[in-house]
Amino acid sequence: MRPPTLAPTGHPAIDWATRSMPLLADSIRRDSPVFDGLHVGICIHIEPKTAVLCRWLLDQGARVTLTGNVGTTVPETARALQELGVTVIGDRADDADTHDRNLDELLAATPDLIMDNGGELIARLTRGAPRSEAFLGATEETTTGGIAIRSLPTAPDFPVIVINDSRRKLIVENEHGVGQSIVQGFMNATNSMVPGARATVVGYGPCGKGVADTLRGLGATVSVVDTDPFRALEAIMRGHTVGTLETVLPTTELLFLATGARNVIGAAQLPFLADGVIIAGVGHEGLELDSEALLRETRHTINLSPAGGDPDARVLHRLADSREIITLHSTRMINLTAAGGNPIQAMDLGLSLQARSLAAIARKDAGWTGAGPVPANIDRELAEALVALLSKNG
Repeated sequence: MRPPTLAPTGHPAIDWATRSMPLLADSIRRDSPVFDGLHVGICIHIEPKTAVLCRWLLDQGARVTLTGNVGTTVPETARALQELGVTVIGDRADDADTHDRNLDELLAATPDLIMDNGGELIARLTRGAPRSEAFLGATEETTTGGIAIRSLPTAPDFPVIVINDSRRKLIVENEHGVGQSIVQGFMNATNSMVPGARATVVGYGPCGKGVADTLRGLGATVSVVDTDPFRALEAIMRGHTVGTLETVLPTTELLFLATGARNVIGAAQLPFLADGVIIAGVGHEGLELDSEALLRETRHTINLSPAGGDPDARVLHRLADSREIITLHSTRMINLTAAGGNPIQAMDLGLSLQARSLAAIARKDAGWTGAGPVPANIDRELAEALVALLSKNG
């Protein structure tokens, strides 16, 4: 059976993404009409692929309230979703404080299902934020959010499915999708050559691995920094040089931060940065560079951003010792701030995992409280479907 289709919206970016997301369409067909009448609250990067999921939820009779993450909302997509009937809270210019208020406003609307991206909504609900009388549970998109949820003093008293617990998603979206889109975003932001460049990737989880391998495939000399000896060993086996921040930063021209932690490059590491280094963010929060520490060492800044775009797209920091450090988009996720985000086919798998997991929670098939993995049958069925899709010309 052919998967259902959505009528064109007249918004080319959304319609283009819709054409290339057959797994999501098939997932909706399988789970119809479980979303009918439910209110789904979503925090996620607002861009054309995530808009396709919102459209499918509306098509199935759900009500959708949506807010984005800091600095990554595509304004045209947000406006299109509002026209289509989604309640959109906030915009691209929102800072961290405004984002917190957006999250509170979303929860005040008391959705029945939550789709989170960073664990902030789930943490608020666990601490007693208002919830629907018919509240069912939540999904969490990221590894960062999954770690945060599992670290809460009190576990959620409702089921949470952590999408990044899926090995299939880590391979397809995080490793291959993020790897491609981060490097694409870097090239868009700088118009610089990658072949011959000396690049360092800090963090060799699935996203960092994808970035490092993509850079090397394009001809860069790549160093990796990771405190996990198993990940460091894998990096060596894949042909990368491994070292500490202190040993690799002095020769690094392009620095990619992919740990998901905060202040990885702080006051102690700033002296090791090479003159002219360009710093790009990979991690979810964009807080791996200690901006306050950098500001304390900066004597003045020069804005090199293209006219009409993000004012922080390219900012040169001239330090007291005359070194120049360039940050791209305040080290927010460069694939979203300077490119179209992860490739459509990779997001097709990730958002299908979201849709199937939300449906499982709605049917009360997730028989646990607290954080748990994607149900094994869903993970396997989508892996088999993706293999069949990618092998169709084989």
